[in-house]
Parts: sequence; structure tokens; C-alpha cells
Amino acid sequence: MELNTIFQNTQKASRSLVLLNTDQINAILLDVAEATLQQTQLLLSENEKDLARMSPDDPKYDRLKLTEKRIEDIANDIRSVAKLESPLGKLLLEKDLPNGLNVKKVSVPLGVIGVIYEARPNVTFDVFALCLKTGNASILKGGSDASFSNEAIISVIHKVLAKHRVDVNVATLLPADRKATEALLNAIQYVDVIIPRGSQALIDFVRQNAKVPVIETGAGIVHTYFDETGDVNKGKAIVNNSKTRRVSVCNSLDCLIINKKRLADLPELVAPMLDSNVEIYADEQAYEALNGKYSDSLLNKAVEEHFGTEFLDYKIAVKTVNNLDEALEHIANHSSKHSEAIVSEDEKSIEVFLNAVDAAAVYANSSTAFTDGAQFGLGAEIGISTQKLHARGPMGLEELTSYKWIVKGNGQIRA
Repeated sequence: MELNTIFQNTQKASRSLVLLNTDQINAILLDVAEATLQQTQLLLSENEKDLARMSPDDPKYDRLKLTEKRIEDIANDIRSVAKLESPLGKLLLEKDLPNGLNVKKVSVPLGVIGVIYEARPNVTFDVFALCLKTGNASILKGGSDASFSNEAIISVIHKVLAKHRVDVNVATLLPADRKATEALLNAIQYVDVIIPRGSQALIDFVRQNAKVPVIETGAGIVHTYFDETGDVNKGKAIVNNSKTRRVSVCNSLDCLIINKKRLADLPELVAPMLDSNVEIYADEQAYEALNGKYSDSLLNKAVEEHFGTEFLDYKIAVKTVNNLDEALEHIANHSSKHSEAIVSEDEKSIEVFLNAVDAAAVYANSSTAFTDGAQFGLGAEIGISTQKLHARGPMGLEELTSYKWIVKGNGQIRA
């Protein structure tokens, strides 16, 4: 089918969503969750076809992989979205003007949302659930790495939509080729916003080539600063969890910044990462502190390019600073404004850090792994915005709405 025809069909289907009430939408979501569990073996077998084309050593392999447990978690996330309060039709502002006009500001869907993403089949479920709950139609452009998985997922979704007599074009999966991406980026007549999820290269490509408005998400160059007063036990748990829980996700730690007065504690801070064979790129002072106290095969001297790199792998940079101001300066120069953390027992330092760091999520004495819509109580997320216009941080239901003004009068005209 012609791509513009696909876009037209989705736009038309989006208008039918306003006819669905909250109970109908929730019933669809609950049925999709149940159908997902029932089709576990289909999803796993199609996912295996995708996995067979990728090396297990590729950091994206973990993102691509579906398991029975992950499918259960996906179904639970969909159920969680169904339980959330609808953000549509909320009265944001109301006033009666002196001329008798009644003016209301009411939340409404964005319309048609295009999402471009890489080897993460769970995103297909997340986007569908959040868009349906918010009355938005979705155009999904997954990567070729996950084509078998995504086709199986959309077939499950479409069967449920058809059962509920809803136009299946409210959730459209585009072909996994570059031509479809370019067409989507230029579909200004049909698509209201595009959200890229993936590598910095993908986000840069979308931002530079899209004519449709873009909300940037995904790329995370994440720092944790271990302060002069930091607690070692807290610090080593936080650093290890932030780095090794899932290295291929955007909230994974990329750079540990350490106050030079605590260099003697650096070997203990990074010791837990040895269990995961994390490779360290340390600056001169940190290298000296770790030399002979961390695996020689995993310890390297850092060069400038290691700072400001999103590794998405079992790799981390270590930077030594003299004080909090230098830590803040390093973060300002290398951050992607995603998630940043401080480990400190000094309330003044914590307060300065939380106020001074320009990022979507800032943490004190906590792992950055919590930057996630479900963890923030939003249900599933459509992405983590690193920009400031419209949405910032994990994008849940409210972030997928806009608003319109409703004005009621009784024959008023303007002089």
C-alpha cells in the first residue's frame, strides 16, 4: 500500500477514537494484555528469528530479547495503563469574561503520533497502550532488527481491535525500511508529532530531517558524582546498580565522577562491577588509584572521547574533580540532560546539585535506573524526553495530550 494512503487511513482512524469512552478503551487494553499472554509462544518464536540475526555480544541483544517473564511484565504494564485515570477532558482552566463569554481550557489528544525506534519490541506494546489510553492513533516505525517480533505484536493488537469493532488503523506498523522512515518524517499533513526512541545517531537523524514536529527522547549520557562526604556503602551499591542492571538502556551510568579526596575509596566503590566485567576508562588520578586494585585487563586510561559517551555496554568512564563546582562543570559540558546523580551526606551540596544540574531527572543518593515511567508511577512510558518544550522526563499519559479552548457565548460579537 502507498505510504501516504497508510498515513491517511491512520489519520481517519484517529478521528474515530473520540467516539470511544474510557470503559471501552480500558476493556480493549485488558483484552490486549490477556491476548499477549495467550500468544506468548508465537511472540517468543518470532522473536527468536530476530535474535538469530544478531550477535549475543551486541549490546542491543538484551533490548531485543523477549522472555516469558518480560512478556508477563509487558502484560502487567498494559493492565497498569488501563487502571490509570484518563487524562482526556480535564478542565485545566475556566473563566467567565466581562462580556459574558465562558472560556474553558480542556485536555485533548495530540492526534496522530509517529514513533521511530530500534531493537526494542516492548516499545510496540508501550506506544499502543499509551496512545490508545490518550485517544491518539499511533504510527509505529520499528527497526529491521525487530521486524519479526513487531509484526507478531501488531497482529495480536489488531485481532483485539477487530474484536471490539475498532478500526485497526489506529495502530499502524510501517515497513522496516528507510523509505518508510523518510516518508513518516515528511508526513506533515497526517502526523502531529514524531517521537524517536533509540541511539543518539537515530535522534540526530530524525531531528535534522523531520518536517513534522519532534519530541526528542532516549539518548542518556548519565553521570553520578561521589562527593567528599559520600557514603561508600551507598555509593558502591548505587554505582553498580546504575551501571550493570541493564547496560543497554538510556538510564545506565556512563561516567562516575569522584572527589579527589575520596580516591582512596575508589577501588571499593567500583569493586562490585568486577562481577559484571565492567571495563573502566579512568583519568590519570583515578587510574593510579585503581592500578593493581582492579582487573588489569579491564582497566584503561581514558581519553577525552570517553567523557560524553553513551556506552550502552559494560563500560564506564571515571573522572576526578577537586570539588562540587568542577563536577557540575563536567556534567554541564558532557550531559545529554537525561539523568544525573550525587552521592553525598552533605545537605548543602545535595541542594546545590539538585538545583544546578540541568537534566530531566536529578537524584540524591539513588540509582539512576529509576528514570522510568513505570517506576515514577506513570504506567508504561512512550519515552524519556530530554528537551524542555511540551514534555520533559518520562512521558506518560498527560504528556501525550494537548489542550484546546472551548468558548461558549450567547450572540456576542467583537467591536
